Amino acid sequence: MDDKIETSAEAAEAAALPRFHEVHSDPDSNPGPKELPKPLQKPVETKSPAQWAYERLILYIQNFEDQLDGSHEVAMGFAGGDAGVLRIEGLGYFDPDIVTFYGRDETGARNQLVQHVSQLNVMLRAVPKPTEDAPANRIGFRLAEDLARD
Repeated sequence: MDDKIETSAEAAEAAALPRFHEVHSDPDSNPGPKELPKPLQKPVETKSPAQWAYERLILYIQNFEDQLDGSHEVAMGFAGGDAGVLRIEGLGYFDPDIVTFYGRDETGARNQLVQHVSQLNVMLRAVPKPTEDAPANRIGFRLAEDLARD
């Protein structure tokens, strides 16, 4: 039991801070970060819905990539319709409420998905990398670096 006494201001601030929690059936799975990166520790009220969705997507993409072998890369599947799969090459947001994914489909054609945060559904998928002799592209690492600079 925590005997720390909090003021009402401290309690309100703690309630507004982001929290992360996951439970998996496989105890050896990678449940995500033990501690949130600094940019994600800021109160949610200081961010637009687009920025907040973008930051959390980076965390999920990076964690997903940590579980991939060297012959696979991260891609996303689309919910509804027959839109296929997008190999994620970029991610961005436009305040206050738009998230954008950039990448290529199975044929190599360039794609851009512009998504309102209220419609956001992303299924991360492991897909074989396009060329066997090239290293796997890890967009999550570059996204996390960019997030740390902000």
